[in-house]
Amino acid sequence: MNSAQAGTPLAGSGQASQRWVTPRSMKYLDALVHGADEFQRRTPVLAFPLAVWKKFTDDQAGNLAALIAYYTFVAIFPLLLVVVTLLDIVLRHNPELRHHLISSALSAYPVLGPHIKGSVKPLHSTGLALVVGLGGAAFGACGIAMAMQNALNTVWAVPLDRRPAFPWSMLRGIGLIAVVGIGQIVTVSLSGIAGGLGHLLSGAAAEAATIVLAFVLNVGVFWVAFRLATAAEVSWRQLFLSAVLSAASWQILQLIGGFIIGRSLQRSSALYGVFGVVLGLLAWLYLQAQITLFAAEVGMVRFWRLWPRGLRPPPTEQDRRAYQRYGRADRHLPVD
Repeated sequence: MNSAQAGTPLAGSGQASQRWVTPRSMKYLDALVHGADEFQRRTPVLAFPLAVWKKFTDDQAGNLAALIAYYTFVAIFPLLLVVVTLLDIVLRHNPELRHHLISSALSAYPVLGPHIKGSVKPLHSTGLALVVGLGGAAFGACGIAMAMQNALNTVWAVPLDRRPAFPWSMLRGIGLIAVVGIGQIVTVSLSGIAGGLGHLLSGAAAEAATIVLAFVLNVGVFWVAFRLATAAEVSWRQLFLSAVLSAASWQILQLIGGFIIGRSLQRSSALYGVFGVVLGLLAWLYLQAQITLFAAEVGMVRFWRLWPRGLRPPPTEQDRRAYQRYGRADRHLPVD
């Protein structure tokens, strides 16, 4: 028997576990992939999520999400340091409101919030130390804003020459950070007010009111944030679905975040000790960034009707349209 008949060995753990791929099995596998591809192209319920996943992969959105998570991590502690210091000055005679606002700001980090809060103390000297804190916060915040603008403009395939340039990109970034930061605090605070109406409503009604109110407010925050982070050629209407999906996914994350982070933190702490909190925070930020970009991809794929996409040749018409838009996004100079 020659080598062509025998097939090609696949690596395994020991000779006993080796498997052999014969030309017949390769042909069978090829036919299986072809059949699966034909089936998903004819089935919208499969074709749409696959097109979203392929667009996410084509955009290398995982790397974009990692960059957003990095800059967010860099900015969190300087921002909290400045916020805690300013609240300590402004609300010196109202410690209850100060505590509520800080807790609201940290509510986006289930389980990790108390750890972060315990690590951030107000600056008692408000001169150079506060200036340094503001500088670190500004650097991190600008990084988050620029990373978000780059990611969302990449998702929507906005040409480089059509994206906002300095100083408009910086102004958009400042607005983006303000909307997300203030919106988070307002959303949690108003949700708490709705939850406090439990003495007027039944428990189930109060809980439903809290969820609905938080969802509506989150949709508004994400919609405005996406508007600020995306070039003007992408309309409000195009961004609405992504805002709704982002608000829903973040709300679900808040409900199950304690379980997710609790398990991750337990494993990380066992391996890395105090650095487990750092790794847990990075993982949480990365998960949030990925889900937000997935929501943006859903809005883009749906608006431009970029499905079905092919798993193998020949490419579909939607594949060709997607690749045309990718090429357009790399344009540095305006077309005459």
